[in-house]
Amino acid sequence: MSDDATIDQHPADSAFHRRLPIGEALDASAVAEGLPWAFETITMRPLEPMLVPEKPRGGELDPAECGPCAPSEFTIWHDEHWQVRAGWEIGGLPFIGAIAPREHWLLENASVEVFAALGPLMQRVSQAVKSVPGVARCHFGRWNDGSAHLHLWAMGRPAGMMQGRGAVLSFWDGILPPIPQEMAEEHIRIVAEALAAGGGEAFPMR
Repeated sequence: MSDDATIDQHPADSAFHRRLPIGEALDASAVAEGLPWAFETITMRPLEPMLVPEKPRGGELDPAECGPCAPSEFTIWHDEHWQVRAGWEIGGLPFIGAIAPREHWLLENASVEVFAALGPLMQRVSQAVKSVPGVARCHFGRWNDGSAHLHLWAMGRPAGMMQGRGAVLSFWDGILPPIPQEMAEEHIRIVAEALAAGGGEAFPMR
């Protein structure tokens, strides 16, 4: 069964959902006021109906159709359990990479061995990303709405960019001017080689 198979959806019904003003554009001033260094004003789209069952994520029904499981030219490093990919799209941040298990694991069923290796890897990724010129911090995020395959994001926050601190950093990647291709490739090489220095194998940009 394909991940994009047609499914019968209906509005979600719970005490939480029944109190929501579906179809209305909500006031987002709380976000702008809470993150004044990043936003002056925010205009929200109308709140859309919340339909269930949700459409399956990539690889959720058929692991054979899972993108992170397939070989990729954007894999810049891997070891026995984990892989890091980067460079599929060049944005405005100095570095963005995806960290995922090499095998088809979900957050809910990943083995103890896989998770035991994740903590030290995050430490190594953070140090590798901070070795990129102009990067002060490495932020991590997890949004698993696109692919069922367990994955995290690693993002380099530019030094001195206090407007990028916190959860808003991911938005800045599409707002800042895209960095030159040559610079992006150099940053990826730096991260890959720094990771490989602690084990695993680095792969040059293809």
